[in-house]
Amino acid sequence: MKIENLIKTGRIFFAVAIGFFGVQYLIYASGAGGPAPGPPWTPGPRPWAYVIGGALVLVGLSIATGKLARLAAVLLGTGLLLRVLIVYVLRVLANLHDPGPWTSGGEVLAMCGGGFVLAGTLSGGAFNPKLQGSKSDRMTQLGRYLYALPLFIFGTQHLMYAKFVATLVPAWIPGHLFWAYFVGIAFFAAGLLIIARKLAPLAATLLGLMFLLWVILLHLPRVAAAPRDGKEWTSAFVALAMSGGAFVLAGALARRE
Repeated sequence: MKIENLIKTGRIFFAVAIGFFGVQYLIYASGAGGPAPGPPWTPGPRPWAYVIGGALVLVGLSIATGKLARLAAVLLGTGLLLRVLIVYVLRVLANLHDPGPWTSGGEVLAMCGGGFVLAGTLSGGAFNPKLQGSKSDRMTQLGRYLYALPLFIFGTQHLMYAKFVATLVPAWIPGHLFWAYFVGIAFFAAGLLIIARKLAPLAATLLGLMFLLWVILLHLPRVAAAPRDGKEWTSAFVALAMSGGAFVLAGALARRE
């Protein structure tokens, strides 16, 4: 896939996921009885849910259409980073052995990184070595680290809780425990390669494909089986956002090379 097509595909995936989160908040706020937002989001008071939902819908539309997309991506990344620092860091410190805040915080941090990387790709054309040190390049590099660091959290959890993760693998796929360990190791490998910038575009592309396969093979069947469960909907679109972020990152890194 060409670099620009890779970035465009990732941008659409990311925008659709963010927009869905906004719609989910708005449905919850309206009291329509739809699936409420699940982790890493918090439904909260209905007036506040309207504000968050409206903001996320606007950001998703902006990124999808390209209208003020860079500004929208920067604001999204900043807001998600603040959420990690204000909410999830405290939750993690309150109970270091609770995997929930680690997972949710990692997901938000990775989406934050995806937003910053996306903002960097929206600043102009193909990468030029003379642009190193520019705002766009620094933003892309910040996003690269913020996206990659949570991969080590996910990898650790897959290895620590492999037996539980194995129960999430669809019944028709053999070797459930093998896949739990395999994915855990894959997360570590992808994180290391992306940070070290060794085969980083390939690593990010494969990571994006893995998340996309999760959406198709794991999350969509679970959503179909429990259409009123907001957690399942949220998990599916978190995976889509992670896939989109990985594709955008792969394209951004390929530009540099």
